[in-house]
Amino acid sequence: MGAGQPGRERGACGRQEAGRDHRRPGRRLGSACWPQADDRRPGAVRRLRRGHPRHGDRHVMMIVDTHCHASHNWFEPVETLAHVMEMDQVDHALLLQHRGTYNADYLFECCDRFPGRFKAAVQIDPNGDDQVGALAYEAERGAGGVRLYTDDNGAPQQPKLWKAAGELGVAVSGQGTFEGFLTDGYRALIASVPDTQVVIEHFGNAGHGHKPPYEKYRRLMELAELPNTTMKLHGLGEIADRPDILLPDYRIENIPPFVELAVEAFGPKRLMWGSDFPPSAGREGYHNALEGIRSHPALSGGEDAEEVMGRTAARVFGFGSG
Repeated sequence: MGAGQPGRERGACGRQEAGRDHRRPGRRLGSACWPQADDRRPGAVRRLRRGHPRHGDRHVMMIVDTHCHASHNWFEPVETLAHVMEMDQVDHALLLQHRGTYNADYLFECCDRFPGRFKAAVQIDPNGDDQVGALAYEAERGAGGVRLYTDDNGAPQQPKLWKAAGELGVAVSGQGTFEGFLTDGYRALIASVPDTQVVIEHFGNAGHGHKPPYEKYRRLMELAELPNTTMKLHGLGEIADRPDILLPDYRIENIPPFVELAVEAFGPKRLMWGSDFPPSAGREGYHNALEGIRSHPALSGGEDAEEVMGRTAARVFGFGSG
């Protein structure tokens, strides 16, 4: 997209300035992915055309992607992520280390190359001699988060590390099994570190195959009773099956009400969006993962979407001004 295109103005870093027309050649600025009320069916979502909801005052929503992976060996490099973020006008992203990887040099290199655009969520070697010291070192480098896991019993292996995260001002991005998140041990651990922000990843790793009345997922929502918890809402492809036939209009059906239950339990100010790039490309794609949450009917009004798509992440991980 060259600088000489008519109607396009860009800021210092090549990004379109707030309030400008964000149309792209060959695409129309269309409606969001959810159909109108007379065309909406329970448990179904479709995208009519790619586009960005805009308010009449030309306000542009800040968008923070809280769950991305970038690597020089596995998956995709950060340049690919930066490209898809630019296409959908995503402002910031949290780069998470892959499981089992403890050298965060590449992630911090990405942060340095794109100042203010990215933050790193590191991992700490569970077999290391000084895990708290290792986390302190990463915090000094500018880590915005640390990724900690449940074990098979739902009790994290190093509770002192969770406490240290709060003392260092580093939020925990909590990964684990769905069953692990449901255990009394996991809940007790979070309750024991009230100064540590714990963000539950991947809808609590609920996955597919849940049936009404969704008793286990409702149990997971009880973690919202702990005030230091928040949750990531990812693309709907994580919780609903992709159709066998991919029609021209994007559509996912038979979606369990996990977004609705999360909004009811946590409220929009304790929820945040994450794409899970690049694995999401194999499910519904980056744009659809974004739009499925931004335009979800459970987020009533613009303020709810503003919180989930950017403000919560800004407060928890320190992007921009929360």
